[in-house]
Amino acid sequence: MNITQTAIEGLLIIEPRIFPDDRGYFYESYNKIKFKEAGIDAEFVQDNQSFSHKGALRGLHGQAPPFAQGKLVRVLQGRVLDIALDIRKSSPTYGQHVTVELTGDNHKQLWIPPGFLHGFVTLEDNTLFTYKVTNFYDKASEIGVIWNDPAIAIGWGVDERDIVLSAKDQVLPAFADFNSPF
Repeated sequence: MNITQTAIEGLLIIEPRIFPDDRGYFYESYNKIKFKEAGIDAEFVQDNQSFSHKGALRGLHGQAPPFAQGKLVRVLQGRVLDIALDIRKSSPTYGQHVTVELTGDNHKQLWIPPGFLHGFVTLEDNTLFTYKVTNFYDKASEIGVIWNDPAIAIGWGVDERDIVLSAKDQVLPAFADFNSPF
């Protein structure tokens, strides 16, 4: 398993070692000891999964303390462009983001600690996205920023006309109007 630091402190890309054979492949997607050695000392309390069609954009969301969540995200089938936006006010990378393509074929994972907003857009139909979280969901603690705010300049890699959003994600505030609880 190869775990590497991204350009933003705390965001880590995990690339498991794949063992292919005549039947397919095997890999270890989570190992508490190896993750702890890499600085991910997290207790996961819930697993979530979404199924999306091409162009579905989910985000940018998070949970405010005391329900803040760390997330370990990956794609089982299909392909997404995954985004983590730093909202830690004291961070030198506050307002910056990391973009990682996660696919069912590359098996990459992204560790997103508390203090980030998260979102993704599906690049293929029939995409299965899964993630482990370190805290339970609390509706009253939802936070977020609008996905296409020019102030954060995220390149989503898809034509804006092809994006499908939930009603909730269409009315998130601009980054300038967002008051980070971190």
